[in-house]
Amino acid sequence: MFSGKTVRLAGEAGVLQAAKILRESGTVAFPTETVYGLGANALDPAAVGKIFLAKERPRWDPLIVHVCDRDMLQRVAVVSAAAEALMETFWPGPLTLLLPRTAMVPDVVTAGRELVGVRMPGHPIALQLIRAAGVPVAAPSANRFGRTSPTTAAHVLEDLDGRIDAVLDGGATTVGVESTVIGPSDDGLGWVLYRPGGVTKEMLEAVSGVGVVGVVQPVITAAQAPESLPSPGLGIRHYAPRARLVLVAGLSRRTGTLEDGLVAAIEDAFADDGKTGVMLPHDWNGSNAPLVYRWGSWNDGEALARRLFAGLRELDEAGATVIVCPVPEMGGIGAAMRDRLEKAARTK
Repeated sequence: MFSGKTVRLAGEAGVLQAAKILRESGTVAFPTETVYGLGANALDPAAVGKIFLAKERPRWDPLIVHVCDRDMLQRVAVVSAAAEALMETFWPGPLTLLLPRTAMVPDVVTAGRELVGVRMPGHPIALQLIRAAGVPVAAPSANRFGRTSPTTAAHVLEDLDGRIDAVLDGGATTVGVESTVIGPSDDGLGWVLYRPGGVTKEMLEAVSGVGVVGVVQPVITAAQAPESLPSPGLGIRHYAPRARLVLVAGLSRRTGTLEDGLVAAIEDAFADDGKTGVMLPHDWNGSNAPLVYRWGSWNDGEALARRLFAGLRELDEAGATVIVCPVPEMGGIGAAMRDRLEKAARTK
């Protein structure tokens, strides 16, 4: 079913080898500024099918197409004036736009829908790879479906070693959560936010001059086979560690502080499960939990986002059976972290 051990590549020679693999209908995991993506030639249905097979991803969940320049973009999507203004500001970068697809894009990429998600990544290695391959690259996150997204090449190999042809190592990613995804509203006058990310709702509204409305997300279980979804990352349990994830948000009933609420949740989890991990901000008091990941400063949203998935994976690998995590309450990228954590904590 799979070709064998995954090759780990790096440097300029690695980029060229990875590009050759993509041109020959193979699969390559590669770094973007958000998370590592699992790429294949977006115009080759058989190659794209290998992504779904490796990830065990259902075909109703669409993929994002990555491009390196405007010429490549025109091969896959029709760009409106409103989209052009956002691309001028936020590309290359962590913003995905849902746009009308061209006839070159196969149904398997969009789950049969007429809109295709496209973005131009801001990571130099990603751009070099796409340019060298000469084809647009379809790429969801490079992990088993529903699992915690990878922010290093080692994370990719934890999930996909032997299931993909190669991983191109570019070090740790810098944003740490997947791209923002927006699409046109039904009336064509505004935008709908399908997935929050590094480009925030406030940033989008400041540039577009129109409101951005959050989508009401359906609750879908892995056992269901729903109608194809409009955007990646909707509805189902996503981003999840193997351990049970317990979120602590708002005020504690005991003392009225989030920090003390975390302590109480740790005590409860320890009583239930025994081996508890905690995502503990640098500037909070210590914990009696057996496993602690020092997450970052509680007031530094970008640092927390960058280390979120790495922390969940580290606690998983250390054997935690339950992970207790405070929910960031800041604006901006805090919305993206809350989205990921809420989906990861779902039980189905």
